[in-house]
Order: sequence, then C-alpha cells, then structure tokens
Amino acid sequence: MARGGFPGGGNMNSMMKKVQKMQQEMARTQQEIEEKEFSSTAGGGVIEAVVNGKKEVVKIKIDEDLVVAAINDALKKADEYSQKEMGKLTGNINIPGLM
Repeated sequence: MARGGFPGGGNMNSMMKKVQKMQQEMARTQQEIEEKEFSSTAGGGVIEAVVNGKKEVVKIKIDEDLVVAAINDALKKADEYSQKEMGKLTGNINIPGLM
C-alpha cells in the first residue's frame, strides 16, 4: 500500500475534493429540478395542471364555460327527476308552489 493513500494509488485529499464537487453539483441539480415546472392537459386542453419539481401544484386551469354547462345540466336533471317523482304523488296535477 502506498504511503498516505489507498491501494491503487488514490489520494485521500483528491477523493474528498471529488466527493465535495459531486455534492455541490447534486445540490445545484436538485435546486434546478425543484424550480422546473411541468404541465399536462386533458380533454383537448379543457383542463391544464402545472406542478413543480417539488411535486407541488402550481396552477390548475379549467374551462369555466364547460363547468357552468355541466352544473346547469345536472340541475336540469335534478329538476326533471323531482317533477317526475312528485308527479307520481299528485297525478301530474300542477299545484302552484308545490314544485
């Protein structure tokens, strides 16, 4: 074994400098990853989600017109169902204020 070194000729100071350099590069790369943003869309671009490298949600975009249309359609279905079920009880007689 060489004096003051490792078998194979390595030097402790050289090895430590390489390890420190690698740690610095890893820290810099980790920071770059955390700052990077990634996005994806669904429904032909109707919905977009953006996250960062820290796996945090940064932004969500939803086409509001489609949300309104879906809610209005659901309300319409609820109203139709209510009228149908209440109609069974009233014999489809329209009683003002009942429905």
